[in-house]
Amino acid sequence: MDQQNRWTESATDAPRANGQTDTGSSGFGSIEAGKADLSKRFIAAVIDGAIAFVIGFIPLIGGIIGAAYWLVRDGLELEFMDGRSIGKKVMKLRPVRLDGQPMDIPTSVKRNWMFALGGVISFLLWIPILGWLLMIPVALIALGLGLFELYKVVTDPQGRRLGDNMAGTKVIEVAS
Repeated sequence: MDQQNRWTESATDAPRANGQTDTGSSGFGSIEAGKADLSKRFIAAVIDGAIAFVIGFIPLIGGIIGAAYWLVRDGLELEFMDGRSIGKKVMKLRPVRLDGQPMDIPTSVKRNWMFALGGVISFLLWIPILGWLLMIPVALIALGLGLFELYKVVTDPQGRRLGDNMAGTKVIEVAS
């Protein structure tokens, strides 16, 4: 059984926030599943944010590495991450592509580019004058996008935020 089928099959029996299980009949039951629990998504984001924040303390390159983690975190094919971010793995969540293909780095970048702006800001700190001037508009853009992402994940019936719409993905709950 290939890895994507394993994920969708294990996710079809995952309990939903309302106590029911999703048993979609199309083989892509997980993709048709309802909205992932918002508190789990929030905690996963906090875990991933803490990882990027700590990485950001590495002088000069920390911001770039932290931003890179945010960009590619859902598409890395590292065994301990199981094709998802560390926060999502801990919270038993998985981003899936709506076309049924496995997550990859380009899809992860499309989903997460707006969150990588924080790393750009920390990099701009190291560039005198021009970097400091650019930091303010980049921070305002990052704040606006972050608030819009939060609004979308709360109000969208499937919990799909702007990044999910751009990448053709959604986040589902899985059994492991």
